[in-house]
Amino acid sequence: MAQQDPTTRGDRVLEVTGVSKSFAGVHALRGVDFELCPGEVHALIGENGAGKSTLIKVMTGVYRPDAGRIRFAGEERHFGNPLEAQAAGLSTIYQEVNLVPLMSVARNLYLGREPRRFGVVDVRRMNRDSAETLARYGVEVDVTRPLRSLGLGAQQMVALARAVQIEARAVIMDEPTSSLEPREVETLFSVIRELKRQSIAVVYVSHRLDELYAICDRVTVLRDGEVVHTGEMAGLERLQLISLMLGRTMSAVRDKGSTAFDTARHHKREGVPALRATGLTVRHRLHDVSLEIHAGEVLGLGGLLGAGRSETAKAVIGALAAESGTVEVAGKPMRRRSPAAAIRAGVVMLPEDRKVEGIIPNLSVRENISLAVLPRLSRAGLVSRARQDEIVDLFMERLRIKASGPHQKVCDLSGGNQQKVMLARWLCLNPKVLLLDEPTRGIDVGAKAEVQALIDELAGDGMGVLLISSDLEELIEGANRVVVLKDGRVVGELEGDGVTEHGLMDALSSAPEPAAGPEQATAEEHQEHEG
Repeated sequence: MAQQDPTTRGDRVLEVTGVSKSFAGVHALRGVDFELCPGEVHALIGENGAGKSTLIKVMTGVYRPDAGRIRFAGEERHFGNPLEAQAAGLSTIYQEVNLVPLMSVARNLYLGREPRRFGVVDVRRMNRDSAETLARYGVEVDVTRPLRSLGLGAQQMVALARAVQIEARAVIMDEPTSSLEPREVETLFSVIRELKRQSIAVVYVSHRLDELYAICDRVTVLRDGEVVHTGEMAGLERLQLISLMLGRTMSAVRDKGSTAFDTARHHKREGVPALRATGLTVRHRLHDVSLEIHAGEVLGLGGLLGAGRSETAKAVIGALAAESGTVEVAGKPMRRRSPAAAIRAGVVMLPEDRKVEGIIPNLSVRENISLAVLPRLSRAGLVSRARQDEIVDLFMERLRIKASGPHQKVCDLSGGNQQKVMLARWLCLNPKVLLLDEPTRGIDVGAKAEVQALIDELAGDGMGVLLISSDLEELIEGANRVVVLKDGRVVGELEGDGVTEHGLMDALSSAPEPAAGPEQATAEEHQEHEG
């Protein structure tokens, strides 16, 4: 029997009517209307700062709206907290995995609803059921291990499995694929199709347009806290969707192209490389990795998840201890490698996981930006507040950081603006080399374009940039050269006209598999460390 079109159903599992929310006088939401039908996948999109996260938090009880009403399952509801929303059947999967990293995988999956026998937790049954559940999601791991030992992709699948298991009537997925491999994305889509068959509704938040067209029935576009469009995904051109998000005409979007990188390649400066790494080896992770970055050049670092991209950057700055290998900055060796020594030498790194390794959530934008430069602003232990304010104001304006002011907590900003705060922190130091690990992961097309344009600008000013990205288009259009990794080894280097998708795929597929041995890491180990 044909499935009924969800948009024609009279019932609504979730209705948001006229919702508004402000913070310190700044409007985050203005009269937002949103509805979700049983069995539909409804995309919620917009630039960072458009109000998506605020709307999700209002719907799930993190925030109480200033105006408007919310109906869930036919009743008017104002949830007091996310746990209350979850108990009612509204589950949320966040972009940054919101589970307990020190607890076992099984404990996380059944937290708060552990199976019991004779009044105590039935650990054996919980572990067995957890392993069976995760196997259905393509995750086969030791469920007795701490959650933090898994890669981000596997952790995300655990969060998904937990949300779906709690008899949800609607599931909100906030950037669910940001840490997933292609095969894991397809597994997620299979789960979503099964939810549709069970008439469970899905709110799908993503910046990846391919995913929206592959899985979503309808779309709601937010801009500056207001709904600017709600309608069917089918028949909506991609350029039109982007123009709705950005508030620009379709012709203006068409002229900009798919990325914001300049079509002309950057021109690397000749002479001594800004950074040279030779023979970096880390047990079970990296094997004799070498690369050079010249001033004025963007060097791409490509490879599949688990290839050793993040490990390479961390080994360069000393955040990951290498068994062998050397690093030189502008021809001078870094003899004792540590993040502090790298910063002093002029090498800084923007990490992939901004929540865990980047921002300090309870500090202000001002404090997060100026953190690294404070030693340079102090005399006799006293920091010049005037100079600090001058630097913060300069970089907030230069990077167009959207905040109510420099004293707003950084955790209250959108993901794209948090990313800009982290960039500002390191640019304050005027570094020679900038290592960027997935700099546009989980941010919208507008913020993504701004970051890409900034990378161009920095390279143009003579900075050496290492660009690590899972987005092949970003690597192809943004890098002068691309070093390709597989299983912790360099398997190819592309340059100039050779930097193409076909060239990258050839480098990965033609590389021989390393011989098995004590130094050979398993695919699972690689995934863990890449995360």
